[in-house]
Amino acid sequence: MAEDREQSMSKYKVPGMRGPRNRQVEKPKDMQKTLGRLVKYFAHERMTVLFLSAVVFVVVAASVYAPRLQSEAIDRVSGREFDRLTPILLFMLAVYGVHGVGTFLQSRESAVLSQRVVKKMREDLFDCVVNLPVKYIDGHSHGDIMSRMTNDVENISNTVSQSLSSLFSGILTVLGTVAMMLYLCPPLALLSCTTVILTIAATKFLSKAMRAFYRRRQELLGELNGTVEEMVGGYKTVVAYERQEAVVEEFDRTADELTRSGIIAEILGGSMGPVMNVINNVGFVIIAAFGGYFAVNGMISIGVISAFIVYAKQFGRPIDELAQIYGQIQTAIAGAERVFAIMDQTREDKSGSRDMEGAQGVITFQNVNFSYIPGQQVLHDFCLEVRAGHKIALVGATGSGKTTVVNLLMRFYDADSGEISIDGVDIKDIDCRILRQNTAIVLQDTVLFADTVRNNLKYSNEQASDEDMIRAAVMSNCHDMVMRLKDGYDTMLSGEGYNLSQGQRQLLAIARAFLAQPKILILDEATSSVDTRTEKKIQDAMVKLMENRTSLIIAHRLSTIQDADYIVVMDQGRIIEAGNHEELLSQKGRYYELYMTQFSGNTI
Repeated sequence: MAEDREQSMSKYKVPGMRGPRNRQVEKPKDMQKTLGRLVKYFAHERMTVLFLSAVVFVVVAASVYAPRLQSEAIDRVSGREFDRLTPILLFMLAVYGVHGVGTFLQSRESAVLSQRVVKKMREDLFDCVVNLPVKYIDGHSHGDIMSRMTNDVENISNTVSQSLSSLFSGILTVLGTVAMMLYLCPPLALLSCTTVILTIAATKFLSKAMRAFYRRRQELLGELNGTVEEMVGGYKTVVAYERQEAVVEEFDRTADELTRSGIIAEILGGSMGPVMNVINNVGFVIIAAFGGYFAVNGMISIGVISAFIVYAKQFGRPIDELAQIYGQIQTAIAGAERVFAIMDQTREDKSGSRDMEGAQGVITFQNVNFSYIPGQQVLHDFCLEVRAGHKIALVGATGSGKTTVVNLLMRFYDADSGEISIDGVDIKDIDCRILRQNTAIVLQDTVLFADTVRNNLKYSNEQASDEDMIRAAVMSNCHDMVMRLKDGYDTMLSGEGYNLSQGQRQLLAIARAFLAQPKILILDEATSSVDTRTEKKIQDAMVKLMENRTSLIIAHRLSTIQDADYIVVMDQGRIIEAGNHEELLSQKGRYYELYMTQFSGNTI
């Protein structure tokens, strides 16, 4: 149904580029705001967060207290107090045992927490996507949207499971280690902590550059997924026009830019570890020099020097870990920004308090104006009245506005001005769900799902009985075709029904519309992929189906609409002719020209 929209937007396309992918680079979001929104997802898992926090606290306490016990053990050995050594060693063994069990629980609870949080985020994102306006889906790369659902959410999941608890435990470890060092020897502790200034400076400098490149990498990954999705979806077209080299070149351009951004991002992320190691080694030198001096002067014992060396390493380890996971955290934040960018989109307006109970199906377009792109008007002061139970055909050249009429009637788009009403009620006042439940549509591009034939047919009416389903299939002349399949109505269709021919898929789509028993029926080139013989059978079935139903038919093949009650000829968003088949032929206008072109072989 994008025919008119594509015609309108084509003027803005750059040669060699596709419209949906020509989106602007997203502006950076507020990091604090993004983190705040992420934290809200943890509120649903308070008990898990509290238990994980308690476990992390116990693990950190064990890791901080163990070197203190080691220091006492060394002092007992140096003082030959072997009778007091055994209790300390046993206590050390118990502390390390608690540390081991706690580490296991920390990993397990982190995994549980990440999966639950990400499950909630995926549900919210998917709920948002399926309720977005058609305008948003039409204007954005489908591959990029799917990338946000998969890659970006997965990055968040990995960060929560692998990095969040490490971040929390790292902060507690640093604080606990500093506190213990101050307790053992304040002067030496202060000297050791001078490396913190170097750490903060290095982290601030590198993190600023990292964040931009990690965000750009995620954006390019979305574009790359969009290219692959478009190529796979249109593979036959690519092969038919020998465009493989052009597709590969376009893919390579995006992939090269992604590689450059990825390399820089990884280099910056990987440099954090070595920089932190250098700073930590400086700390070891400080402890060795000043610790030895303090020990010679009797200010501290040998055991304290040993504990300080462990604490210095333990102080640097969480900082190193934070540096290593910082890149992953930045990737997750960039992904979260992209996910929230979709969640922040305005959902489709389905408001309306009126229903269609007892509706007759009188459709009125009154002075309707519409444009997909401001300044590029598609419909101009469009006026049309469709009587209840009548079959109205819309014909005209590609881009004349036929499909746009249907888009507006279905509330896929809202008119810029004018009014569209059913039985005198503005469609904006009708509940959108009720409007669509009472309107069945068969598109030119057939959509079937990877499910059984039965479930595909009942997609339009889940409450329909098998008898109703078979009756609809018989009316659409696809029952015999279905029964020839391996498992009949229980045959599993592949993705989008690719194990059927285009004509068979279209017959199933028509049967699905029949089963909906709508008050209004829309056929957008519904028989375009059906052979002439089958087309005749479908037309006979449609005569019965359309009794007492208002029907709109978009057709290029005039043979399908000759018996229409009213034929509307459109050109550049305006009605230029209207009447039944005989009346329009007698006028010898545009319809006459189209008819003669198709049936007499004349050229205009």
